[in-house]
Formats: sequence, C-alpha cells, structure tokens
Amino acid sequence: MNKKLDQLSCTNCSIYNCRYGDKKFPGFCLTTKDNGEHAIAEDIAEIKKHLQGDDQDAIVARASAQVEGLFYGKLTRVEEIIEFAGRIGAKKIGIATCAGLIEESKIFAEILEAKGFDYYSAICKVGGVDKAEIGIKEEHKIRPGNYEAMCNPILQARLLNYQKTDLNVVVGLCVGHDSLFIKYSDALVTTLITKDRITGHNPAAALYTAHSYYGRLLKK
Repeated sequence: MNKKLDQLSCTNCSIYNCRYGDKKFPGFCLTTKDNGEHAIAEDIAEIKKHLQGDDQDAIVARASAQVEGLFYGKLTRVEEIIEFAGRIGAKKIGIATCAGLIEESKIFAEILEAKGFDYYSAICKVGGVDKAEIGIKEEHKIRPGNYEAMCNPILQARLLNYQKTDLNVVVGLCVGHDSLFIKYSDALVTTLITKDRITGHNPAAALYTAHSYYGRLLKK
C-alpha cells in the first residue's frame, strides 16, 4: 500500500471484522482507531445509547434494520420504501422528481396511493427560472441560445416543507441538485432512483465494468 497507516480507511480493508465478528480488527480499523482527541469507543457507546431511545433517529435506525432483516432479497426498492415509511409512521410522502423521470414518479405516486399513503410531488424545473439568470453561460446549456430552465432543488425542498411531508423520496435528481435538496429538506430523505443517463440509472454498472468497458475511469 502506498498510503501511510494513518491514511488507511475502510476501502483499504479485506477483513471486515466489523461486519462478521469472526476475526481480529486490523491496526487501522475505524472501529478501534481513535481520531485525534476523539475516542472512538466513546462515539460508539454514545451512538448506541442514542439509538436505544425513542426519538426519530432511534425509530429510523430500528425500522431500517427491521426492513433489511425481514425482507432481505425479497422486496424491491419501491416496496422497501413503503415498508420503511409505514414503520416510521409516515403518512404523507414527498416526491422530489427529475423532469426526465416524471412518468416514473407518476407510477410511484399511484403505488403510494394504492398503499394508503398521501403524497405531494415537486418537479425539478419548478419556478421556471432560466439558467442564464443565475449566471450560467449560454455555452454551458444543453441547447445554447434557448430558454432552459434550471433545476431548483431548494424550491422543491421548500414546497415539500410547506406541505409538511413526513418522508421525502428523491427520484432521479442530478448530481449536486440532490445534495441541495437533501440539505434543505425538513423531512427525512431517501432515494428511489439515482440518475445515470449513460447506464439507464444504474450507476453501479460503471463500477462493475471499471476494469473493462469503463476503463477510462481508472486512468490518471
């Protein structure tokens, strides 16, 4: 390894004792290594105690583990979100959708309604602000010289906040736009679809083929 010991982290590991508990932790393991003045054992104990409580974090942590344990390999992502929403007591689901996946969001909305949930959706182009109005150059548009609405994830978040949604679901927001939506959403956020226009919204495909078809990813 070219990295110094204190620079090693989980992607440098091949033991995974934190997951299986049947081996010894490596010397650089984040489960055992303190971080400066921060004792990792204290962090672990504090978080464990916190998640034994009754606030939202604890409810979410337990609901997530229950969905994983009870339905591992049995439910689709759509079904897992519905199961999770029910277990945290969510009644109204917000849908933050990309304009390019509005049809998928409509189907998801139908499914939510069929399962007894209320929903409210906000499309990424809401507000109708041309990209030029926030300083985007014409040559940086998809179609230079034309009206081109910017994505407005902050407004999407505000609209769902106004509706007091209990859980917000991201459907294909662009890289960075999803970050802003999550930052400004009052409700908890989960993702149904992660946008990848090249792989049909399956970004893991680029990782699986990084040593073959997408070898360019590993070039310096």
